[in-house]
Amino acid sequence: MTDAPPLRIVVLGGGTAGWTAACLIAKAWPRARVTVVESPAVGIVGVGEGSTPQMRDLFRGLGIAEGDWMPAADATYKAGIRFDGWGGEGSYFHPFPSAIDRHTQAQFHHNTLARRRGADVDAHPDRFFLTARIAADARAPVTPATFPFDIGYGYHFDAHKVGQVLRDHAVGLGVVHLSRHVASIALADDGDVAALVLDDGERVAGDLFMDASGFRSLIAQQALGVRFRPFAENLFCDSAVTIPTPRPHPSAASPLPPSPTGRGKLEVHTTATALSNGWAWRIPLTSRTGNGYVYSSAHISPDAAETELRRHLNVVDDVPARHLSMKVGRVETTWTRNCVAIGLAQGFIEPLEATALHLTQVAVEGFVESYAAGGFTPAHRDAFNARIARRYEGVRDYIVAHYRLNRRGDTDFWRDNAANERLSDDLKAIMTAWFTGGDVAVLLGQRDLARYYSPMSWEVLFAGYGTFPDPGRLRATADAVDLPGIDRLLDGCVLNLPDHADALSALRSP
Repeated sequence: MTDAPPLRIVVLGGGTAGWTAACLIAKAWPRARVTVVESPAVGIVGVGEGSTPQMRDLFRGLGIAEGDWMPAADATYKAGIRFDGWGGEGSYFHPFPSAIDRHTQAQFHHNTLARRRGADVDAHPDRFFLTARIAADARAPVTPATFPFDIGYGYHFDAHKVGQVLRDHAVGLGVVHLSRHVASIALADDGDVAALVLDDGERVAGDLFMDASGFRSLIAQQALGVRFRPFAENLFCDSAVTIPTPRPHPSAASPLPPSPTGRGKLEVHTTATALSNGWAWRIPLTSRTGNGYVYSSAHISPDAAETELRRHLNVVDDVPARHLSMKVGRVETTWTRNCVAIGLAQGFIEPLEATALHLTQVAVEGFVESYAAGGFTPAHRDAFNARIARRYEGVRDYIVAHYRLNRRGDTDFWRDNAANERLSDDLKAIMTAWFTGGDVAVLLGQRDLARYYSPMSWEVLFAGYGTFPDPGRLRATADAVDLPGIDRLLDGCVLNLPDHADALSALRSP
């Protein structure tokens, strides 16, 4: 990438968003002077502590090896997400894509289409994808040199510790770190941001500013008046309560709900369990288990939500809980004047698919590319903003579909979601294609939607919920898909992979 002229770039806020931005900018523009101003008194929200596979690309691009950051951040591997109770009584696994999927994805697509059109064939996604088998057996999705396929995976991690890893890397690249309080934002006569004014009156001037100040959005929303577009009309959850628990010992009675991998196994997936008015996450770290309940405050009170989470986890009242409010939506323009909003200052979509860090990464990398392509001018600002807005809405629609397609109906929350018709035209078209026997993959290509979630992901969601004709209406048919052959292929692949806990131990070995 072309070096920038000697720009002064100021990042307001640290955490994973701010330090990710600092690392990416310092790497792309080594001649720029990058300064991160991080308040020592402002904590990190850290809702989720999980990632998509793009985080793997982030660390590889920065040249940070897994052995150098995962042990330091209590990190584990993540092969996907297990959804319990969303479609009713059953569960399904949302796999991260892998190269070997090309040997099974076409068969899955064939069977989902055939079952929607009335054939009595197996179309549950867990039968068709390698990472579902990896999760069931608690294997690490890392391959030996003799294994011919790469496996897609993300991570679970302590968000605060990942921020520290990225901070140390950024400082090593020459980024200046100021642990100071910001009193105000100074604007220039032309309306651009001129400087951050610190609490002792010192000014930190810059040419470009990255707003990573969290939900407060001190630069973008407060100083520049960028409009915030809420997603409340179709994403009802706006609150969360979190309770960490110790990692269960293999010989101890687990305080957690039963795991498909068995007691004592270190899970290699996030679990998202539907509760009365939202859903609970379970995230395995090497040091503890992260738990939380994302819920709608219009349907349940904070105290009742905490009580339900404690009951779900079987933990007593003296274990502390943390309550959070979530500002769900996005800013109207990510890049406004000479400021780029990132992280929670840019927007937030509940952590059901763990997209927060991915959206930050996309925004920063997209800005760097657009700004350089425009000769370090705002020439491509409008196109950049349109792409980011489109991505946010693509992610939003996928999350909305989880709620809209639910088959519970046991509380007003789930009934209200199932009856919600405030859907985008894209989501309506996808649902129509599925329920009328159309080809979802073709539709996603026609609407240019596959860049956000692939046809495989959409079909896994619909099929995992069991949104097929009633079994009594299905007709017997000769299944053209070789399911025993798929079983042999995937089960054989799993045998090549190490135990999850053993793979993490190996990262700590000298």
